[in-house]
Amino acid sequence: MKLALFHGNRLGVLKNEQIIDVTAALPHWDNGYAPNWWLRMCHDFDEIRPRIEAEAAKGQGVPLAQVRLNAPVLWPQKIVAAASNYAAHVDEMNARGPYEAWMLQFGVFLKATSSILGPGETITLPSVGDAEIHHESELGFIIGKGGKNIPAERALEHVLGYTGVLDITVRGQGDRSTRKSYDGFTPIGPWLVTADEVGDPHDLRIRLWLNDDGTPRQDVNTRDMQVKIPQMIAYISSIMTLNPGDVVSTGAPPGVGKIVPGDRMTFEIEKIGRMAIHVR
Repeated sequence: MKLALFHGNRLGVLKNEQIIDVTAALPHWDNGYAPNWWLRMCHDFDEIRPRIEAEAAKGQGVPLAQVRLNAPVLWPQKIVAAASNYAAHVDEMNARGPYEAWMLQFGVFLKATSSILGPGETITLPSVGDAEIHHESELGFIIGKGGKNIPAERALEHVLGYTGVLDITVRGQGDRSTRKSYDGFTPIGPWLVTADEVGDPHDLRIRLWLNDDGTPRQDVNTRDMQVKIPQMIAYISSIMTLNPGDVVSTGAPPGVGKIVPGDRMTFEIEKIGRMAIHVR
């Protein structure tokens, strides 16, 4: 199932290039805390799914081209991002170096939730002097049922679904969370695809094109991750509790590169979808 947020955070199901509004399937959970319904849906999705499917079966679709999509997450408590998870990306960064050794080893860091951007939106680049700003296209996943100290062998049970993440980065040696948390630096989308529909998350092709260049800047398969998603979840949850709706980005493949005002990034992940982000 492909779940989308659209038109002021209504919930939709994508079928045959149409969005079917299934918001009516959601219980009235809103207690004044706006994202409450989304986080509860992530936690209780198995219970709610039959209602969503029934609403989608009878609903009238709207062509996708007529819909404004939002990022398929609604105020998650945190964005956890993996670093140095593709050997070829480590090699390309090492060639740009020198970097301190710890920066080229697998790890995780936090990004500000205020950096989230939706499909088709525009990043406004900050003034960062002579530093370059780069694109990093990544597979992301959304936590369903959260937990602490989740064992790797049960970890995929905690994944609600998968989406695309662009981890926009001011290239440099400073703190990652700072360099990657500017407003608009985390485009997410185009929608969330439930884990059962994606299947094996370690066999997905990721590609990114810049402007009208027919050759992708990034073209890699998620099988090349050094730390796989179950081990990633086990590691992260040993440090911090993972909560429903949390976003995890699995690390940058090779081929990262500079973006400048006027660019358009088109980003696609197999079995998930494609979206474009503009730069000004």
